[in-house]
Amino acid sequence: MNKNFTMTGVMGWPVAHSRSPLIHNHWIAQHGLTGAYGLFTVEQGNLADAIRGLRALGLAGSNITIPHKVEAMKYMDWIDPLAQRMGAINTIVVQADGALHGFNHDGFGFIQSLLEAQPTWRAEAGPAVVLGAGGAARAIIVSLMDAGAPEIRLINRTHSKAQDLAQELGAIVHPVNWRDRDTALQGASLLVNTTNQGMQGEPALDIALTHLPSSALVCDAIYIPLETPLLQSARERGNATVNGLGMLLHQARPAFHAWFGVMPEVTPALYQKLRATLA
Repeated sequence: MNKNFTMTGVMGWPVAHSRSPLIHNHWIAQHGLTGAYGLFTVEQGNLADAIRGLRALGLAGSNITIPHKVEAMKYMDWIDPLAQRMGAINTIVVQADGALHGFNHDGFGFIQSLLEAQPTWRAEAGPAVVLGAGGAARAIIVSLMDAGAPEIRLINRTHSKAQDLAQELGAIVHPVNWRDRDTALQGASLLVNTTNQGMQGEPALDIALTHLPSSALVCDAIYIPLETPLLQSARERGNATVNGLGMLLHQARPAFHAWFGVMPEVTPALYQKLRATLA
């Protein structure tokens, strides 16, 4: 048993809705560790002070969530090359010498959630279509590229954002005009929504799945609600679907490992505990 009390948490604004404390505190209890994971409400103007405070308070580190994932990079002593490519961090690990190291585990969480839902899924099976060009899209595109996707069709309402991101990330990323979103699904093996369309309180994503092969996997990074209108439409026409809950759970695993020295598992009991808070 770890006799040292290990404290960590998540910084964001707002952050009260986060399910991360439930996940990490579940693992702390499961593995008999001495520690806690809390919520740190950090306004944008206070981010530098909050991050510097990790060292002073003796914390093991922190998760970083919206809107701080890009800004937090400025205050790191070292950033993992993968996080550099993704252009954001979601985890800070305080080193033994006090140095602050930044990581991004969102891509890991995304790929693991797909494999958990469909163990036979392979990135190289065919083109992927990604909707949205924000931080989540960046992490997902980089992870798909590294997993061997032959082509990524990037669709965003503001086409220039998709063009800029495609130019930055590489030749296999092809920006597609929003007006062509329906036909861009032809031959795709994966469709991913990273926009907020379909989230509770937001309008449904405006896309027709007519051209999407029935063999394609459809993923939504949203987990409130657990089944968005996009996932419902996909399921009703026979596509396998994945919501954002698995990504949330799996991205937490490497962070927990870095702070507590244990690589936790995502179990049905943990899924059940999370789903109960989302009902």
